[in-house]
Amino acid sequence: MSQAPSESQPHDPAVIREAVRERYARAAVRVEEASGGASGLRLPDPARDLPLVDLTPAAAGEDACCGPSGCGPAGGDAGCAPDQIGAVAAFYRQADTADLPASITDAALGCGDPTALAELERGETVLDLGSGGGIDCFLAAKLVGPEGRVIGVDMTDEMLALAARNRERVGAANVEFRKGQIEALPVEDASVDVVISNCVINLSTDKEAVLREAWRVLKPGGRFRVSDLVLTRALSREEARSMAEWTGCVAGALHRDAFAGALAAAGFADVRLRLGAAWRDGVHSAQISARKPG
Repeated sequence: MSQAPSESQPHDPAVIREAVRERYARAAVRVEEASGGASGLRLPDPARDLPLVDLTPAAAGEDACCGPSGCGPAGGDAGCAPDQIGAVAAFYRQADTADLPASITDAALGCGDPTALAELERGETVLDLGSGGGIDCFLAAKLVGPEGRVIGVDMTDEMLALAARNRERVGAANVEFRKGQIEALPVEDASVDVVISNCVINLSTDKEAVLREAWRVLKPGGRFRVSDLVLTRALSREEARSMAEWTGCVAGALHRDAFAGALAAAGFADVRLRLGAAWRDGVHSAQISARKPG
């Protein structure tokens, strides 16, 4: 659903987008440096690259889920952060990640494994919304085979650079990465069999646009298979107003009923939402699936 500045959420959408971009840019650089790569990636300079916004650790949610220090589901140690080992083991139990380098697995910033519910078949075309370091793209590439195709879209230059290096490292010839926003995808109409995403849609300030775009790029009969955080309660005024909660994947999360309703409003059928682990009171990981009729 669209978000506009209000009493409960006073931040301009452009400011939120830049805060998210800066957060994930820093995560990309840290992952590449920690994995021993000579990244050449540049940390953003807030004075040059970003609008004036408080991005101190406390304000930017350094201890929030889906961010640089993560918080595992149900208070566990499996978080979604590049400096917290365990995310891959927790979320990718059904996936073969043994051959993926640390620059891929340590950049797994999600809250699930969308490839496990995507029912991918050889030869299909897959689109990953907010592809980050590329883990879900590379896992999908294995499943669709060399005759298939995987497209990752991300808005953060540093993440795109990390993903490109990772593509070279694993030799994934059937994967490509494109710069863009998930509200305006650089992808042709009706060209994709499956849309996946992993803890990214909550970060968008215009969910309606994201879902319309997903519907547009899917072929008739195409599948929407997403892992994301959803709410089972209303957020407090303080939570909704917090930039930390936005960049930490909480303030922008939809209530589960609102997510299902938004998918139906976008034209999707067979909408299903299955709650997973509680990350904290009223905030859950979820498996979300739907189908474009046709």
